[in-house]
Amino acid sequence: MFCTVKQPLISVRVCERKTAVLESCSIVPPLSLSLPRPRSLVSVQKPLHLSCGGLGLGLGGVRRDFVARGAYEAERSEVEGARPPSDAAKKVKIGIYFVTWWALNVVFNIYNKKVLNAFPFPWLTSTLSLACGSFIMLFSWATRLVEPPNTHPQFWKNLFPVSVYHTIGHVAATVSMAKVAVSFTHIIKSAEPAFSVLVSRIFLRETFPFQVYLSLLPIIGGCALSAVTELNFNMIGFMGAMISNLAFVFRNIFSKKGMKGKDISGMNYYACLSMMSLLILTPFAIAVEGPQVWAAGWQTALSQIGPQFIWWVVAQSIFYHLYNQVSYMSLDEISPLTFSIGNTMKRISVIVSSIIIFHTPVQPVNALGAAIAILGTFVYSQDLENL
Repeated sequence: MFCTVKQPLISVRVCERKTAVLESCSIVPPLSLSLPRPRSLVSVQKPLHLSCGGLGLGLGGVRRDFVARGAYEAERSEVEGARPPSDAAKKVKIGIYFVTWWALNVVFNIYNKKVLNAFPFPWLTSTLSLACGSFIMLFSWATRLVEPPNTHPQFWKNLFPVSVYHTIGHVAATVSMAKVAVSFTHIIKSAEPAFSVLVSRIFLRETFPFQVYLSLLPIIGGCALSAVTELNFNMIGFMGAMISNLAFVFRNIFSKKGMKGKDISGMNYYACLSMMSLLILTPFAIAVEGPQVWAAGWQTALSQIGPQFIWWVVAQSIFYHLYNQVSYMSLDEISPLTFSIGNTMKRISVIVSSIIIFHTPVQPVNALGAAIAILGTFVYSQDLENL
């Protein structure tokens, strides 16, 4: 009598045993075992088949369990390798993202304001920023520097409202910086946490503790004080910053929803977002400003600034894409509210650097309003940490 263990392409025959237990052995139907595997591991292509005459579930069950566990543990150790990163490593990673994001944003704002001072056409400037980023990512995908995303029609359908909010926020912020000082635009945009809480409360039905709402008061009050005392106040610039706040909060919330559970990185997600926003913005930019106005303004800027103006345009477009790309890599790791906090704290470096570089006149009361708004943002972030 023979006892046989069958696996795919493997057959092991055990020598005949002259044992009384096996004398009356009968043939048992093959047993199939399907082992659950983690999604990251390679799935079993065929089930494991074992048959043993006379022993039934006795010897077969033990051997099946032993072989399966051994194969699973060996494969798991090879695939998983090192342990998942610790919380400390994740915090360091997010911190690096934040510092890089803020530094790139400072450079972008400097070159963006230089371009807008010489070439006051925010719709075309916004379009060039998106076009540059789209070209960078298409080149990266074509040369396999970055693995292209695997998208489907539903992905682009879900991305459309995010692209609309991104386009509105981008243009509104650029219009604001074309009309007022960079520092003033970012002081008003530091009220973004207030918009984030308001949108989350109304549309997402989220509730927050009383101290969170209380911490919004200095943010709103500081922004209001700074706006009232701004020497170069402009209503279009003020409204552009406010509209940008609201649009970017919606963009961040819907971006986080769109990225959740999707097999796409933050870098590729923002690349797709830029391309769709470019398609949305281009016809509006042509309708609002137009090629003839652009050509005349371009010649004027070149005559006043010289060839250096071309570098300003290229630099502001490249740094716009890079800082947004890093911000979306950060959004991979954090919540929309935390993203808004990081975005607000980033404005401190932008405000200070723009005041120094552009010699922006600042009244003491105006500076006090900005300080109160920033302090309120810090208190707000501390309240969220304690939730």
